Amino acid sequence: MRPWSITARLTLFFSATSAAALLVFGHVVGTLVASHFEMQDLDELTGKLQLVRHALSKANATGDFAAMKRELPEALIGHQGLSILVLGPDLGPLFASGEAAFPPSLIDRAMPGEGARRPAPLVWEHAGHLYRGIVASAGSTLAGPRPTTVAVAVNISHHRDFLADFHAQLWLAIAAGVALTALFGWFAARRGLAPVHDMAVIAQGVSARRLADRLPADTVPRELTGLARAFNDMLARLEDSFRRLSDFSSDLAHELRTPIGNLMMQTQVALSKTRSADEYREVLYSNLEEYERLARTITDMLFLAQADHGLLVPNRETVDLATEVRELFAFYDALAEERGVGLSLEGEGAVPGDRLMIRRALSNLLSNAIRHTPAQRAVRVTIGRGDDGAIHLAVENPGPAIDAEHLPRLFDRFYRVDASRAKESEGAGLGLAITRSIAEAHGATVGVSSADGSTRFELAFAQHESPRTLAAKE
Repeated sequence: MRPWSITARLTLFFSATSAAALLVFGHVVGTLVASHFEMQDLDELTGKLQLVRHALSKANATGDFAAMKRELPEALIGHQGLSILVLGPDLGPLFASGEAAFPPSLIDRAMPGEGARRPAPLVWEHAGHLYRGIVASAGSTLAGPRPTTVAVAVNISHHRDFLADFHAQLWLAIAAGVALTALFGWFAARRGLAPVHDMAVIAQGVSARRLADRLPADTVPRELTGLARAFNDMLARLEDSFRRLSDFSSDLAHELRTPIGNLMMQTQVALSKTRSADEYREVLYSNLEEYERLARTITDMLFLAQADHGLLVPNRETVDLATEVRELFAFYDALAEERGVGLSLEGEGAVPGDRLMIRRALSNLLSNAIRHTPAQRAVRVTIGRGDDGAIHLAVENPGPAIDAEHLPRLFDRFYRVDASRAKESEGAGLGLAITRSIAEAHGATVGVSSADGSTRFELAFAQHESPRTLAAKE
């Protein structure tokens, strides 16, 4: 079964809530109206009861009972639907007027001495009419030593008819109110969820060519602001990822096209005519160099792919940075001597990490510095603890300064600054990208600065300890 929509749920909630509130309101109003009529009738009945008591008291004082029977009907003129019954001490009728048939259950309620209290009313039906009446002791000794009983009733059929019509109109109004609330609730839910609909429309239109759309987070309701911002951030990340993927694909195609083109051209030339075994061997050696270049590029790309997916898990061991740099100096000594470049090291420090990965990062920085250092100049490597408490390793080489606009992109894949680095690079442009990935895998940072004829690459390892402390932990 398909779940209900949010609009339907909110509409149902509004309808149920308003129905409950209106039903309670209707019940309270109906009860108050009925109570009002009851109090009105009771006030009228109590007044007539006092009138009859006064007449009985006057008759008892004068001894003229016949006068009482004449005065009471005159006093009751204009009171439609009123009935009075006066019973003597033997419960025989002394006076009666009106059409109400007083039930015995009402007469039995009369209690001597209750004159100070308001009598409790009783409602009954007779001959199709509804009556409300009260009964009380008159406190008179007329016609006997015991008090007389006075019962007063009023016809409330018109009240019943009015209340029936009133309740019918009230419940009809409540039903209309519930229906209108449901309609307004549906409209409010639709309007309130319009930003969500806009998000869905934008999400449906998202594609590799259309990632610039954004949801205006400042115009949506406060409850949806976080969702709108998260949605925009997601689109921004997707746009950046697609851009980098597109750039990477273009750069990769360019980098692979050169060696593949060289291989095809050399093979075509070799096959254009018959050659000696030595000539074929020379072509194969040349092709082997291109294959090695392709292999290095593919290996580097696989390494970066692992880094992008968080699959680089470095081993934890003590890495003496000074020792690693000295060994790399020995490895690059021939290249440095050939280019007339000197190598120097200052300071020491040790960090926890993967020795081979850290050595690869240092090797990339060192080889890059040697390639771009003018002859008769030196590459300087310094190791020490910075003001932030981290171990810093800097590789600095003299040479033409790099424009500030290029510095943030030096660690991007396949990025080269040809204008500032005039010498031809032997790599595929992935060395610095690999260095950054290795640094991030170790919780370190890598940065670059270039000014006053000098370029400086710096690694900062936040997890720093002295070599002795690291050795003791092992």
